[in-house]
Amino acid sequence: MDRWKGRVALVTGASIGIGAAICKALVQHGMKVVGCARNVEKIEKLAAECQSAGHSGTLVPYKCDLSNEEEILSMFSAIKTLHQGVDVCINNAGLAHSESLLNGKTDGWRTMIDLNVIALSICTREAYQSMKERKVDDGHIININSMSGHRVVFSADTHFYSATKYAVTALTEGLRQELREAKTHIRATCISPGIVETEFAFRLHSLHPEKAAATYNSMKCLEAVDIASAVTYVLGTPPHVHVSKRLVCLSVLCTLCSLPSMFE
Repeated sequence: MDRWKGRVALVTGASIGIGAAICKALVQHGMKVVGCARNVEKIEKLAAECQSAGHSGTLVPYKCDLSNEEEILSMFSAIKTLHQGVDVCINNAGLAHSESLLNGKTDGWRTMIDLNVIALSICTREAYQSMKERKVDDGHIININSMSGHRVVFSADTHFYSATKYAVTALTEGLRQELREAKTHIRATCISPGIVETEFAFRLHSLHPEKAAATYNSMKCLEAVDIASAVTYVLGTPPHVHVSKRLVCLSVLCTLCSLPSMFE
C-alpha cells in the first residue's frame, strides 16, 4: 500500500458499514479519502476520530445524493479543484428494497437501479476520465458487489436486488475489457461479499426487523472490516497483478476462479 500514500480515493456510501470501514482503512494507509453520502454527519465524526488517532491520511466528508447525476458531476468537479482528481474509485454505495418481481413497486425497483447500477456507472466513467486527463495509468476502480451478483437465492425479497448486482458483475467485466482495449494499466476489480453484519438487512426488512436479526443470528457473519481488508489487499497487489474478481465468503477470502461449483 506504500505507493498509495498521499493519493486520492473516492468511497461512495461512506457513512456507515462497509463504506466507513473502507474509509478508515485507507486513511490508516495514508490516503486522502473523499467519503460521500447523503448524510455526512457520521463521516465527519469518523474523520475527527481518524485525525485524533493520528492516522497518516485524511478523510474529507462530501455530501452527495448519488441518485442525482448533477450532484455526482459537481462532486468530481470539487475533487478536481481541491485534490487534482481521483486515483482510486470505490463504488460501495448500494441498497435493497423488499420488492418482489410479482408484486413489487416500480419506484422501489427504479431506486435500486438508479443507485446500484446508474450511479456506479457514472462514478466509474468520471473516475476514469479524471485519471485519463491527468495521465494516471495505475489507477484502480473497485466495485463492491455481492454474492447476489453470482447466484439467486430462494427469497423473493431480494430477486430484483440480485438483478442489479448481476449487472455490477457484467459492468465490471465490461470495464476490464474496455480498459484493456484502451491500452491502460488502470485496474478494475469486483469484490463480492457474502452476508455482512451491518445495517443493510435492517433497512431491507425495515417493516420486519426480526427477520434481519434472525439472519445475522443464524450464522457467523462477515464484518465490515473484513471487506475493508479485501480492498486493501487488492490495492496492495503489485501493478503487474490484476485481481478482477474476489469473493468474500464468511471468513474465507477466495478468488472466483478457484470456486467453480461452491455456490452453484
